[in-house]
Amino acid sequence: ILEIIIFCILLYFYKRKAVKHIVVLLMMVALLASLTVIAVKAVASMITLSAKGKMQLTYPVFYIMVVLMATSCVFQVKFLNQAVHLYEATAVVPINFVFFTTSAIISGVIFYQEFQNAALLSMFMFLFGCLLSFLGVFVIARNKKGEHLQIPFIDCGHIPGQKLTSEIQPDSHSSHYGTLNNEDDSAKSQT
Repeated sequence: ILEIIIFCILLYFYKRKAVKHIVVLLMMVALLASLTVIAVKAVASMITLSAKGKMQLTYPVFYIMVVLMATSCVFQVKFLNQAVHLYEATAVVPINFVFFTTSAIISGVIFYQEFQNAALLSMFMFLFGCLLSFLGVFVIARNKKGEHLQIPFIDCGHIPGQKLTSEIQPDSHSSHYGTLNNEDDSAKSQT
């Protein structure tokens, strides 16, 4: 329920207040991802129990979880695409990894009580491994320098000394086919 409240608050800021900050978008993605993790684990458990002979596919909870799994995946991808369009992938991917992993761990711990019978050392080692993973992502993402994409074509409107013609594609039977027109040649062709 706490996840749903936080998601609604973030969605309010995203839609009504037009706050499109990377943390807001990726927090919504992470919250949806935690719902996806819960739903996937529930569906997988119910299918496993059904295969063992305890039919679970007749219960409406199974179909509710399938619908929840599909819709949360769709909206998760929608918000993630929005974040990638607004920000560079070198910023989105590491933050998304950390938020997704954290939300999946917390939702599994709370909803499925995964650490209930675990030893203290096992919990510490698991959390320490997650921390090391996050630290590695931070180090890798921090050292990336912005790469400038080169434009693979020449914009004819920006060539100094050349006049832009009104033709999109030159006549292939012309003697000037495949060459740039000089100002003198374009004046001759207009007369």
